Amino acid sequence: MQGSDKLREDLEKIRIQAVLAVDPFAAVLHHLELDAGRLVLGSRSWQADSLDHIYLVGIGKAACGMARAAAAVLGDRLTAGIVVARYAHPPGGGPPDGVRVFEAGHPVPDQAGVRASQAILDLLAGCAANDLLLVLISGGASALAPALVAGISLSDLQTVTAQLLHCGASINEINIVRKHLDALKGGQLARLAQPARLACLVLSDVVGDPLDSIASGPTVPDPSTFADVHRVLGEYGLLDRIPTPVLAHIQKGMRGEIAETPKPGEALFNEVENVIVGSNRQAAQQALETARSLGYNSLLLTTHLEGEARAAGKFAAAIVKSLRSQGGPAGLPACVLMGGETTVTVTGAGKGGRNQELALSAAIGIAGIDGAAVMSFATDGNDGPTDAAGAVVDGFTCRRAEALGLDPLVHLRRNDAYPLLEAAGDLLVTGPTGTNVNDLVVILVR
Repeated sequence: MQGSDKLREDLEKIRIQAVLAVDPFAAVLHHLELDAGRLVLGSRSWQADSLDHIYLVGIGKAACGMARAAAAVLGDRLTAGIVVARYAHPPGGGPPDGVRVFEAGHPVPDQAGVRASQAILDLLAGCAANDLLLVLISGGASALAPALVAGISLSDLQTVTAQLLHCGASINEINIVRKHLDALKGGQLARLAQPARLACLVLSDVVGDPLDSIASGPTVPDPSTFADVHRVLGEYGLLDRIPTPVLAHIQKGMRGEIAETPKPGEALFNEVENVIVGSNRQAAQQALETARSLGYNSLLLTTHLEGEARAAGKFAAAIVKSLRSQGGPAGLPACVLMGGETTVTVTGAGKGGRNQELALSAAIGIAGIDGAAVMSFATDGNDGPTDAAGAVVDGFTCRRAEALGLDPLVHLRRNDAYPLLEAAGDLLVTGPTGTNVNDLVVILVR
């Protein structure tokens, strides 16, 4: 077997095991338990048979798998539920009895998401003091369930969302804005569900697992303010570009004319239990163990990878060069792993995603180096607005592209990684995985 083929085969084994480690069905079953009639989650428990109703709301790319697991635990105790998932992320096996499934747009919200949000608002309005609301949150929820506020249209929200996604803002910064332009986010779902009790299971897709940022924190206190929204938009030069109704809404909030999101210390959160059931670290740790089982001297460098994707690609290439010249801390063959989520400041009109841009940048940096490969992929199977999860590149990716008349530097400059990687045979297309815990970068050197 050619050396590059062996590396790619090993990378695929690592990817599969990493994704399996954060299976949403298994994650919920591991954390939610019905024991002698008591429903247990984290430090809380509820006597299931004494509750009037148990409702379920699941939002995100992993919502269907999480909902099936929750329904399996609850059985006929589940009264009703709503699940909102991304298009082409099907429920797999059909939705549980009594659960309505909506499919909606991501990363830019659409009208289907607005309808789903209204269904959630209607369900919340019916919650009473002796009810339990089970909330299942995973990556993508911020876009999938847009609950419009007075004065801001869906078109306005779509415009500002697209602007934020293209300016290079981090997911934490984007979600600060989202929380103040939406009726469910930033702890507002918990507020609207009162006086019911809440149990929330979270599959994290945000670096560091901050509960207030994951899915824009619908069930947790929000420490950010309208003033923070103004600051974020100002830092990225968007204040003069966002729709007028959005700016007016923010200014009203800063003047106190619109209520702030619920803040830390508010009593409404006393009856809310939030538990993270899966994260990037779990996927990365499984990738590490798999690489070791394949004979690689392996190191998990970080699960906090952030910044511009092309800069992270250069860093990955630097790691390859260091391993080739110094052999790594334990010698070759070596595997270095990084987890997190990079960003792309879009200046061109090309096609791609952050993982593809990272991979192309790495390919340029390792051009001509034999016995090395870099894989960068989104654990949900969708990298940006494409059908690829990411890419696997090696020291001859650029040579293959150039033989077809493609210039890697030009494609990188135009944010146009997809067509070059496709032509070079290096795109990684997995289809939706049903989970979402950010991205992984895996570097192998033999």
